[in-house]
Amino acid sequence: MIVAAAPGPEWLPRLRDFIARELGLEGELRARRVLGGQSNPTWFVDVGTRRLVLRMQPTGELLPSAHALDRESRVLRALEGTGVAVPHVLCYSDDRSVVGTTFYLMDRIDGRIFHSAMLEGIGPRERREMYRAAAEMLARLHAVDWNAAGLADFGKHDAYFARQLHRWTRQWEASRQRPIPELDRLIAWLPDHLPPQQETTICHGDYRFGNLMFAPAGTSIVGVLDWELSTLGDPLADLGYLCMLYYVGSARGGVADADLTTLGIPSQDELLADYNRSAGRERKLLPFHIAFAFFRFAVIFAGIEDRARRGNAADPNAAAYSANRADVLAKLACKLANIPE
Repeated sequence: MIVAAAPGPEWLPRLRDFIARELGLEGELRARRVLGGQSNPTWFVDVGTRRLVLRMQPTGELLPSAHALDRESRVLRALEGTGVAVPHVLCYSDDRSVVGTTFYLMDRIDGRIFHSAMLEGIGPRERREMYRAAAEMLARLHAVDWNAAGLADFGKHDAYFARQLHRWTRQWEASRQRPIPELDRLIAWLPDHLPPQQETTICHGDYRFGNLMFAPAGTSIVGVLDWELSTLGDPLADLGYLCMLYYVGSARGGVADADLTTLGIPSQDELLADYNRSAGRERKLLPFHIAFAFFRFAVIFAGIEDRARRGNAADPNAAAYSANRADVLAKLACKLANIPE
């Protein structure tokens, strides 16, 4: 028997058969779409008493190298047992006859996700500890021996920012549907200001509060989610990405207009100190790293806007969600980098 939020997708019977065949799980299948994500469609899928999560690519035409679920499932498996909180992946499949795209299934974990860095509904002391937990978990990720984890071929080992600049420039060119002058200014400025890479670690690529699951009670992180953009690279890229929250107002999910002291939110310097203390070394964050993070995020939103236009966005509200976001983020990047108009 299949129970799904109406209208249920036509592939549910095929998924039920796949789960029974590949995982040996049988029973009533219940499926519910998880809304809010802007990249890969996600479903809660329960089979009997087993609670799973299905991650699948969007249907239709996709940008090159985007929505790489094979990489996402691979890094999740590699990180099990390393101290980085990740869900357990059960299987990955590139058999498109099941749900129409590649997909993977993982165990569902319980917890709280906050889509704003304000962490609404949390007291100041707990909020401070949750920020510290976020910094410490990122340091833990960057300490993982990627070679021992079997990820030596997960990405190139040098010139991270040069490669990322090339990648995201191509993504912008592929998804461009209207002028965003600030993005073009960034693309002209960034190649001449790339800092040297000092080390190589596993990089999450989208490390922010919206991708962290906290325990149902308390301040510990029980899951780091959405590893689609993960690779080997410069740890300062993740750190700069996390620190974007200090330059965006609460209406956009950040804390730039918040009373940090009253709310128990650490300053950027305090967050970096938490990270470096946990890392056992000092990694010096530069304005470039945060500006580059805004550049990437701007291109991501340009891509969401493009998928909404094509009709294959993960969220039906993608058009409204992404409207003018790329412009705002690109302007912030230009301001941080002191790029003249």
